[in-house]
Amino acid sequence: MAFNIALSGLNAASKDLEVTANNIANTGTTGFKGSRAEFAELFSAAGPNLSSSQVGSGVRLTNVAQQFTAGSIETTNNSLDFAISGEGFFTLKDGKGYSYTRAGAFHKDANGFVTNANKQRLQVYPPTPNGFDNSTMVDLQLLTAQNAAKATDTVQMSVNLPSDATAPLTPFDPLNDPTSYNQSTPFTVYDSLGATHNGTVYYVKDAAANTWNANLYVDGVSVGPAQQLTYNSSGGLLAPANGKLAFPAVVVSPGSTPLQLTLDMGTSTQFGNAYAVTAINQNGYPTGTLSSIDVSGEGVVQAKYSNGQTTSLGQLAMAQFSNQQGLRQLDNTNWAASYDSGTPVMGVAGNGTFGAIQAGSLEASNTADLTAQLVNMIKAQRNYQANAQVISTDNQLTQTIINIRN
Repeated sequence: MAFNIALSGLNAASKDLEVTANNIANTGTTGFKGSRAEFAELFSAAGPNLSSSQVGSGVRLTNVAQQFTAGSIETTNNSLDFAISGEGFFTLKDGKGYSYTRAGAFHKDANGFVTNANKQRLQVYPPTPNGFDNSTMVDLQLLTAQNAAKATDTVQMSVNLPSDATAPLTPFDPLNDPTSYNQSTPFTVYDSLGATHNGTVYYVKDAAANTWNANLYVDGVSVGPAQQLTYNSSGGLLAPANGKLAFPAVVVSPGSTPLQLTLDMGTSTQFGNAYAVTAINQNGYPTGTLSSIDVSGEGVVQAKYSNGQTTSLGQLAMAQFSNQQGLRQLDNTNWAASYDSGTPVMGVAGNGTFGAIQAGSLEASNTADLTAQLVNMIKAQRNYQANAQVISTDNQLTQTIINIRN
């Protein structure tokens, strides 16, 4: 009997060593969660037949329980590396269904989908005009197409026109006679195809007091008649009341929509005797190519383009479980929901008990600190040696009995 008891102890110690060895082997595995071997005593009889003097029959392995304590977060500066600072799991999908992980090392495949090393696609809530649709999940795909251009339709100008200016003596002819206007403000605008065009506003002092004529040219072509700017005696704009000068449409390039510009002169002034331009802002932009991916602490994934524009691609779908220990392990860093784990509670990072997302970072294995693992290894080794000693002792006793009978 003692042989069998000691043999079960050897098997248990061996399993404990295997679990510890696996923990140590995965100290460098991103998002790895270490395991703990759990054991229970064996009895040859159970229930009402178990007497107070009953001796156990050994030990058995009851469970290899994963420990979901968080690992340390390490910076990688890779835009597709994500770590969760707090509770929650990333949601993945493949042909077999959904799975969940803490390993946030992702990359872009040939079709632009964000996947892990097992080709499982990262899941997000799709963007809507008012935010994100949390009722459904889709694969996160990075847009590889160019960001469309936007034609300029408004140019805001903050300029100061000199109050002591006098009307030019020659007829207005800016392309041939620079003395025919007082000041000019050049700027750049974009058409509907993203092509750039040179715009210029020529300011001509009118004979009437505190009045100027604004003449718009695009690529050297006059755009409509001049429009007047009138200032009060304090230098503030009096007319037009809204400060906006609307010019007619002009064809700037074949294939593009005619360019129709409105000059917003609401912040312009007429002070002193110096001409000054303090700001020019226009609302158009050229086509742009994908330059980087930005992920906020709430898991909002945005594509940034070379033209300065951003596009929301989705919000990371996060999952939690009432019983993490009940998750069914698929591999060292992936789990699937089970009856014991309960239905996944879906949400977004930074909301409720869900942790925040740290982009450009990875969660290290929670066995990266080897001290505890080495102590467990020493204990398992001692247990193995002790059970081996029991077998050796029992063998000696058996041999002694055999010798007596002889």
